[in-house]
Amino acid sequence: MKIATFAAGCFWGVELQFSKLPGVVTTAVGYMGGDNTHPTYQDVCRGDTNHAEVVQLAFNPEVISYEALLKAFWAVHNPTTLNRQGPDVGTQYRSAIFYHDDEQKTLAELSKTQLDNSGVLPDKIVTKIVPAETFWSAEEYHQKYLEKRGMGGCGI
Repeated sequence: MKIATFAAGCFWGVELQFSKLPGVVTTAVGYMGGDNTHPTYQDVCRGDTNHAEVVQLAFNPEVISYEALLKAFWAVHNPTTLNRQGPDVGTQYRSAIFYHDDEQKTLAELSKTQLDNSGVLPDKIVTKIVPAETFWSAEEYHQKYLEKRGMGGCGI
């Protein structure tokens, strides 16, 4: 198994979308990229911790490639809006790829460049590609939030 971590706005909908992909073994929502330890949802929502809402997933690279995960990442949100996804505004909703090794970094940068140069998006991509940091798991009630409630989306 390998690990991938993505920030693409509201983590509920992003988690649901990734959990549907064959080869994604587990998903968890949480926080990454901030300034304090053990952040809570309330801390992150105030916008003063600098954490992003993220989805961390374990995947089987023999079933799904990191490139396929990147393709899903780009499709599940708008990577051209700074600190905003739909109605959600703030640095916690930023677009970011947290890479876990040099291969992920290289593939993420290549994927971003290709999409930016494709002309498919009306504006330039603002997604940050940064090293993974400590993953702080969100509170249990956030895990598989939409699935538990039989809901199909989160405004993505």
